[in-house]
Amino acid sequence: MTGHAGCRRPSRRVVVSGLGVVSPYGAGIKAFWTGLSGGTCVIRPATLFATDGFRSHLAAEVPADALAVAGTSRRRSRADRLALAAAAEALADAGLDRSARADAALLVGAVGGGMYENELWFWEETLTGRTSRTRHVLRSILPSSHAQTLGWRLGVHGPTETLVMACASGAASIALGADLIRHGIVEAALVGGVDALTRICFMGFNALKLLDPAPCRPFDRDRRGMSIGEAAAFLVLEEAERCRARGAQARAELAGAGMSTDAHHVTAPHPEAEGMIRAIRLALADADLEPRAIGYVNAHGTGTPQNDRTEALALRQVFGEGGTLVSSSKSLVGHTMAAAGSVEAVATIVALEHGLLPPTANLDTPDPEIGFDCLPRAARPAEVEAALSNSFGFGGQNVSLIFRRARS
Repeated sequence: MTGHAGCRRPSRRVVVSGLGVVSPYGAGIKAFWTGLSGGTCVIRPATLFATDGFRSHLAAEVPADALAVAGTSRRRSRADRLALAAAAEALADAGLDRSARADAALLVGAVGGGMYENELWFWEETLTGRTSRTRHVLRSILPSSHAQTLGWRLGVHGPTETLVMACASGAASIALGADLIRHGIVEAALVGGVDALTRICFMGFNALKLLDPAPCRPFDRDRRGMSIGEAAAFLVLEEAERCRARGAQARAELAGAGMSTDAHHVTAPHPEAEGMIRAIRLALADADLEPRAIGYVNAHGTGTPQNDRTEALALRQVFGEGGTLVSSSKSLVGHTMAAAGSVEAVATIVALEHGLLPPTANLDTPDPEIGFDCLPRAARPAEVEAALSNSFGFGGQNVSLIFRRARS
């Protein structure tokens, strides 16, 4: 299986044939790439709930019009609607009709489920005594609701799993989907992650003093924390020969993946970055690549002092001082929680396609302890053949993915 030392790697290649995203830039890959490549930060004052008394009042929210893209009912949760729109775009991009997708695997990284609507119910009915209009969405509170909704609405009926691995959930769904294809269990998989903004998440990170009152500044000397966002992003993975045989064009190859759990602390990363280093090295081994082959790293890059310092330590251990270009998409769209790994995988793939690396926004004074060129403020042209995308979650859950430019 993915990234396990000593296991013989199956010969079946896995490619990405479809991408879909709903982000704070709006619905669709085009809006997402326009925002990323332009270095547009969309971390702004939160409007979905009151933020009085909190350390930060900022969030990266998906625009209201983006929720209507998939034509889904308002009776579904906000997160379900985000997932449907992104997954439908990915399937359409891949050109998979109902018959072609029927046996595909469905792996969804999720944490919050329909918590936003359940909070509304509590607020309206329990605290005010009024009968809430959102009672119908209480059934969607569990993260598994997203996979159930996607499978039924989109006709994806193969092996189905919901992965709850904190901020590494979306990336883990990609890694495990690739495993199913490599081992011949399925020929295709719809994989990705979704999370909507919720009060409990916002309140929790405020209580931990992990949110920056200003838009987050990953790798900046004066960084003070992260910014919360919401999104959904999905990829269609296929066995390379099947993709070619049906006349589809691969957008990238998923060359390798590594997963580890160091379980050092509930919220803090291991001080010596042991799990991060192991995940990156397992991904390199899985891809049969040397560190020098990686031209770009889309970092986990949350903007907290400890996380950025620890990730930089991991990168130095693997690549050497300044050994590759690095940037953080979270500086642009915030930390989208369970969706982050899949959102940043999509960002990495489109960067490879365009030969343009998205910047780290708000990076005014690079921290000299980081030791890498973190692409401050402006995108940079670079013809990169292989790139790494890191996702590190609470509890020491680490996932690293390596994407390679599609072969002609």
